[in-house]
Amino acid sequence: MRETIILRIVGKALVPFILLFALYVQFHGDYGPGGGFQAGVIFAAGLILHALIFGLDSLREKVPPIVVEVGIALGALLYAGVGVVSMLMGGEFLHYGMLDTHDMAHGQHLGILLVELGVGITVTFVMVAIFYAFAGRSRQ
Repeated sequence: MRETIILRIVGKALVPFILLFALYVQFHGDYGPGGGFQAGVIFAAGLILHALIFGLDSLREKVPPIVVEVGIALGALLYAGVGVVSMLMGGEFLHYGMLDTHDMAHGQHLGILLVELGVGITVTFVMVAIFYAFAGRSRQ
């Protein structure tokens, strides 16, 4: 790989802001455009940019494939878990209002936040898994 010092310096400065913007989109999704899917794609784009600049091995060292696999499952479990908990509380699947029986608005806010977080986690790690699958192939 050719050394590109300017690219590495710009990438090192830019990737943290991309990841921070993804968190903003994740948690701002309740009040404006954004949400889990968009945040997950932005977060994964930041990680993939890191891999493109510093190499696939560098990203695999920071985000090992086992973390990617666990992240995919964790996000899906969080999403489904919110639905199951709302059913156990007496509501329908993903009836967020049941999460807080004293104030349904708080329950809805909490439910949306957790579901969007689950979507964001899953989308991030699925995108990284796809990148690992394609970028990790040998050139035969």
